[in-house]
Amino acid sequence: MGDQEKDKNLIEENVDLSEFGQGVLKDKDSTIYLISIIGEIEGHECLPSNTKTTKYEHVLPKLAEIEDDKKIDGVLLIINTVGGDVESGLAIAEMIASLSKPTVSLVLGGSHSIGVPLAVSTDYSMIVPSGTMVIHPVRMSGTVIGAPATYDYFKRMQDRIISFITSHCDATYDKIEELMMNTQMLTKDVGTILVGKEAVEVGLINEIGGIADAFRKLKELINN
Repeated sequence: MGDQEKDKNLIEENVDLSEFGQGVLKDKDSTIYLISIIGEIEGHECLPSNTKTTKYEHVLPKLAEIEDDKKIDGVLLIINTVGGDVESGLAIAEMIASLSKPTVSLVLGGSHSIGVPLAVSTDYSMIVPSGTMVIHPVRMSGTVIGAPATYDYFKRMQDRIISFITSHCDATYDKIEELMMNTQMLTKDVGTILVGKEAVEVGLINEIGGIADAFRKLKELINN
């Protein structure tokens, strides 16, 4: 590879890191791809320009590229999201879970709503002590549900989310459903907030840790 081509690749990687929160991190032993899930997960409709978003149409092709790239050894997923589009978030989570390369997630700030499946989609998950996870039922803001078919759709969607979560962590279906339908914690809403070690204690997250711990674990998975 010539110097000009190397410079071009370096510029492209830097643009990905600054524009999309994605980029290649290299050392002498491994090449890790960093993906950030930040702000609100945007689906088929564009959100206002002043809203910080993660666009699924950026993330899905990149994950396919990572799977096909033999130079990438593992993926580090950094999460700080309020949730967002359910179908798009679940699609990203399914894609991450299907990668053949080692993956580790780190929850910084929060991993709320559809961010919960994203946090557990990796081979190993971590959360900082002050990190939060919010589990609540599927909802559609501002919509009055007046048909049994609509209720059935929401129930099926909720079952899909719980099934995905419980198949990728140590929490049981009944426990996640209990947390989701809790009416005691959120005074004006239904659901549960888990902070740091609470998420570990219920089996959602594997370990309390920070960025150094996440790198250590990912390199351990890569070398095994």
